[in-house]
Amino acid sequence: EKWDFVLVSDIHEVGSEKETKRKKFLDELSKKGFTIKKIEDTKLFYGVRAPEQVFRKYQCLLGNPDKKLQNENSPQDIPMTTSFSLFRIRIVHFILQNTVTPDLEKLQGLMKKNVFEAAFPLHEKEAVREFSRDNWARWRGVFNQQPIEKIRGYFGEKVALYFAWLGWYTYLLGFAALAGVLTFVTGITLFSSSQVSREICEANTTIMCPLCDKKCPYWVLSDTCTYAKVTHMIDNEATVLFAMFMALWATVFLELWKRQRATVVTNWNLYGWDEEEEELAMELINNLQHEPRKYQHSYFRSTIILLLVLLMILVLIGIAHALVIYRVIATALFAQSACHSQMHPGSHPLPILRHHKASPRKLEPGSPRALLPFLEKPRSFSQREKNFTMKIFTFQFFTNFSSLIYIAFFLGRINGRPGHYVRIAGRWRLEECHPSGCITDLFIQMAIIMLLKQTISNVMEYLIPWISHKLRKKQKSPKKRSIFLGEEEEAEDPCKRQWLKNYKLNEVNVFSLFDEFLEMMIQYSFPPIFVAAFPLAPLLAFFNNMSEIHLDAIKMVRLHRRMVPRRANDIGERGSTGTLRTAVGIWLQVLEAIGILAVIGNGLVIAITSDFIPMQVYKYMYSPCVGENRTDVDCSTGYINHSLSIFHIRDFEPDIGTRSRSAGLCCRYRDYRNADDYSYTMQFWHVLAARLAFLIIFEHVALCVKLIAAWYIPDVPQKVKNDLLYSKHNDLR
Repeated sequence: EKWDFVLVSDIHEVGSEKETKRKKFLDELSKKGFTIKKIEDTKLFYGVRAPEQVFRKYQCLLGNPDKKLQNENSPQDIPMTTSFSLFRIRIVHFILQNTVTPDLEKLQGLMKKNVFEAAFPLHEKEAVREFSRDNWARWRGVFNQQPIEKIRGYFGEKVALYFAWLGWYTYLLGFAALAGVLTFVTGITLFSSSQVSREICEANTTIMCPLCDKKCPYWVLSDTCTYAKVTHMIDNEATVLFAMFMALWATVFLELWKRQRATVVTNWNLYGWDEEEEELAMELINNLQHEPRKYQHSYFRSTIILLLVLLMILVLIGIAHALVIYRVIATALFAQSACHSQMHPGSHPLPILRHHKASPRKLEPGSPRALLPFLEKPRSFSQREKNFTMKIFTFQFFTNFSSLIYIAFFLGRINGRPGHYVRIAGRWRLEECHPSGCITDLFIQMAIIMLLKQTISNVMEYLIPWISHKLRKKQKSPKKRSIFLGEEEEAEDPCKRQWLKNYKLNEVNVFSLFDEFLEMMIQYSFPPIFVAAFPLAPLLAFFNNMSEIHLDAIKMVRLHRRMVPRRANDIGERGSTGTLRTAVGIWLQVLEAIGILAVIGNGLVIAITSDFIPMQVYKYMYSPCVGENRTDVDCSTGYINHSLSIFHIRDFEPDIGTRSRSAGLCCRYRDYRNADDYSYTMQFWHVLAARLAFLIIFEHVALCVKLIAAWYIPDVPQKVKNDLLYSKHNDLR
């Protein structure tokens, strides 16, 4: 005996308000011809099955893609893309969500009032076993191919497209990971052979200015020898080429996915599928008197929403500033401790605090109306989900990337110079970059995100639902008392065990898949945008994805209740109705935006954060090679001494001037300033001009290459176009 849906409710007192509301809702379902079965345990379970005429109505309303009416008595002719059970679940779910009681209440409102606790479709035992046999929902099947067709047949097209996209992303990420490893290996060859690193390691007499006030001592440049080698291992010519490669990779990945997606949805006969038309058909099935909601647009509301979103972004920036102030004060207090006075200059206090902003709490997506509820009036669920996606992704993007943006483009560039430091409240000095360069801070931060954060996130993503499921399973049902008539027969009902088993699984909602997409889109953003600072980012993302595929499969099959299947022909909601050419998912637009940000981000990191540009300026304008064709000397010789400015200790602020003078009369710091009046030297302006020129050239070249690649690779394969052409021709004949 199969049931389309199960409703769960607490056992309310007879005659209570909740019991009355529950009865009214069930009566409305009965009027529509639904079969309802009740099973009582610690909760009340109601099995719901829709009448066959509901599905025949759907057939008559939509028919086949050629719009010919089919025989109403043949449900096998219903234009469905998956198994009949998925088709039933989708329609029944829509009817349940849109059934209105005499009190004008729907199921969602009743669940908020605790009239009903849960509503879910049932897992199918045979399908779960088959996924286990395929090792898709097991850790042992990490290297097995995904059964996309079986996923589609059980969870629907939207979930199948998610796993198809994730598998395709992981497959192409392997090529980026290989290129990143080659870049990293190239850098390893420069670990000890770099002229710049050798100069730093041999600078035993170069005294550097203190890194903090009061108790921080002067330090010798050679103390950062190891960090300098690591810095130049990632900050070299190969990294620039790899950054260009990743910008191109993001475009090629997107274009190839468009082709893959076109092939997949064509095989599923979804090229002519119209989500709006299907939603209208379901509305008419539920209520023949239904009138469609009109599209609405208000420039006033849109302006208010835009201003509120900008305000939200400003709040995030303000929180990031507050975190910077906290770090500055904490670092100053830490530096004043006795133990820190002897700290090695290569160490950096509180390094992981910068990533506080990169580990936000996951928002609860089950209530999208919580965002601007009084302004947004979406016509349909799809439009609501699209609006919700844009806002949450924007919020999460700024939340996750604020620490990286601060380190890459602001840390150490707004703190002033010795003798004239920028201070908070005139007291606390702003923090500086790592002594070996700002690129080291960015490298450490990316390593924390891609290695530590991803590992912890995956462990928690599995453990939390696993522990929750185990705790729910331990809640045993009480034994029935035989004094109640018919109790023994009800306890032996074959449906009871299955319903209880599904009830004890973790809850899902219509935005559960959104969480998975959001997580992977944020992860997808890290390697392309900041790969110039961490070439191993694609490799770590590749390993993470290999486990993520099976982690999500295990959650969906074994730890969570069954998702309501949804049809889709793209990842995310479509931006417009129409054919393959015009149906653009919201997540596809996000991927395109990330591809553009990858060009901008890498260009800025190379131009501003790394020492690549200053080193090139020195080689071609100030090095021993200038004006001479010398082959016996490295053109980087003397770069370190040339990039350090001189500061006279007597010019320290009065409250700082009491520090020890044993270091001599002057110390060095990273900048291009004159020794007398501390004004910028001509080399500073040369470097600045070179940075801007490189940024403009890099971004224009990379964007041109992206555009050429997008033009060169067709979105839809010729085979798919020809198949569609012949299909239309045969329909017309």
